[in-house]
Amino acid sequence: MTIEQLMLQSEALIFGSDRPLTTIDIAQLLNDPNAEEALDVEKLTSALEAIVEKYSSDFYPFEVKQIGGGFQFLSKKDFYPSLARLNGEKFTKRLSAAAMETLAIIAYKQPITKGEIEHIRGVNSDYSVQKLLEKELIVISGRLDDMVGKPLTYNTSKSFMDYLGLNTLEDLPKLSDIYQHEVVVPTEAVEAVPEGSSQMVVSENGELQEIDHTSASGQENA
Repeated sequence: MTIEQLMLQSEALIFGSDRPLTTIDIAQLLNDPNAEEALDVEKLTSALEAIVEKYSSDFYPFEVKQIGGGFQFLSKKDFYPSLARLNGEKFTKRLSAAAMETLAIIAYKQPITKGEIEHIRGVNSDYSVQKLLEKELIVISGRLDDMVGKPLTYNTSKSFMDYLGLNTLEDLPKLSDIYQHEVVVPTEAVEAVPEGSSQMVVSENGELQEIDHTSASGQENA
C-alpha cells in the first residue's frame, strides 16, 4: 500500500475504535496474510505521523493524539464548552478533590501502598482508593511480602493515561517544575517606611510619640 492508502485505512481504524490503537494494533489489522509483501511498518509510521500533522490544522475541530500508547481522535479544547452543553452532566462529571489528590500521589509514587498514601495525605483513604479502582484508573499491582500485613501496592492503569490524555508517564508535569517558585524575602518594617517620613509609636510610659526616620538613621550612621 502507498502512504496515502495507509493514511486512509489507518484513519478509518482510529475513527472506528473505542480505544487508542497502537502502531502494532494498526499494523496487525492492515496486514494481509495473503499479500505478496508484508506491511511496511516504517511506511505505516510515516503515514501515522502525517495523519497527526493533518488534523493539527485549525481547519479541524478534532485531532489525532497519542494517548495511552496509542492513537485516538479527540476534540480540541476550544470546543469543550459546546460539547459540555451537548453531553450535560455526564460529560462534565469529575473526580472529587480527595480522589484526585489520591490519584496524584499514586501517579508520582507508584508502586505505593494504601498506608503510604494515608501517611502522605494524613487521612484515611479507603473510599478514594476504592472509587479509583471502580473507575479503573488504578490497579492492584502486587503485594509487599516483606512488610507486616503484606499490604497491596497500587499503580495507575492504562485508563488513567486515557483519562488525562497522556501518552506516557513521562508526560506528567515534573515535581521540580511544580514546586519551583521564587523565594520572597520579607521586608523589614523600618525599610518599608519611605525616607524622610515619621512613624507613631507607643513609648514605655504608654505615651504616643513620633519618630523621624531621617534623624534616627543619621544618629545610627553617626
